[in-house]
Amino acid sequence: MKKRFITGALVLFAGVSLLVGSVQARSMKISHVRPQGTAIDKDLHWFSDSLKEASGGKLKSKIYPASALGDYTIVQERVSLGAISFACQPPSPAVDKRFQILYFPYLVENWKQARDNYSPGAPLRKVVEGLYAEQDIHMIAAWPVYFGGISFNKEVKDYGNPDVAKGLKLRVPPMKTLQLLADTSGYLGTPIPFSDAFTAVQTGVVDGVIGSGAEGYYSSFKDVTKYYLPANTHFEVWYLIVSQKQFDKFSAEEKKQLQDVATQFEERRWAVAEADQAANEKRLADYGATILPISEAEITALSNKAKAAVWPVVLGDVGEAWGQGVLDSIRK
Repeated sequence: MKKRFITGALVLFAGVSLLVGSVQARSMKISHVRPQGTAIDKDLHWFSDSLKEASGGKLKSKIYPASALGDYTIVQERVSLGAISFACQPPSPAVDKRFQILYFPYLVENWKQARDNYSPGAPLRKVVEGLYAEQDIHMIAAWPVYFGGISFNKEVKDYGNPDVAKGLKLRVPPMKTLQLLADTSGYLGTPIPFSDAFTAVQTGVVDGVIGSGAEGYYSSFKDVTKYYLPANTHFEVWYLIVSQKQFDKFSAEEKKQLQDVATQFEERRWAVAEADQAANEKRLADYGATILPISEAEITALSNKAKAAVWPVVLGDVGEAWGQGVLDSIRK
């Protein structure tokens, strides 16, 4: 009887060990918002492959493109809960309205200033890390996307003068910063969910889109983009985030391996991001869109109007003292 009990216990122990092993070997999920084959998809596959190699096969992951695990707000919440391990995507103001400050128009105005403010150790980077940390999310890398612009489905005049009413409706994300930007630039900002945005432009409900850049318009709106204005409306950054619950399970060695690969992931992107923006503008042009010329003086006029009209209003949303402190910390 005693021998049978011991044998049964060994079998049970072996079964539990196999179960634990299978859990440890299970691939971690990585979510992102773009289709397969896009720049972020390729870079995340590099990240996944490199992490597996650096960890000797212990840290395996699987890519879920095109918001397959839910839109970016839902995914951010699921990363916070530990239901999804990783994501690389824009931060969601719907989860924390203070994330709106990252969408302030003309927050940074050139690639050098962008890198100075979003690189590790920079004040703005620390703000982002802190906001994520409050949600049990560990931010390990930034992925700079582009300076934004405006997509039009019809001809627009006086686009460089924010004081002229254009009489055009532009789809904006349900985000106050971008709606106010559209309004103060002479357009009529119309909040429409992303899932309905293409049809809204196609059917004439709106005349264009604001809130993305050439890469986003080519990916999702190229068939309804007849004109593209590279107005540098805002600087878009996506963040590679990991559930704090998941991160805490890693050993010290695994955490170092993860951060080393994430740092390389970010550096690789900074090296090509500006050229990638130009390449996507060319892709739009090759597809048939007219790239509207705009001067530095016109961009400055748009920037000055936006800072005067948009920033004070949204500061009231995020907390004036906190938000002004963030703005004051930005490296010129």
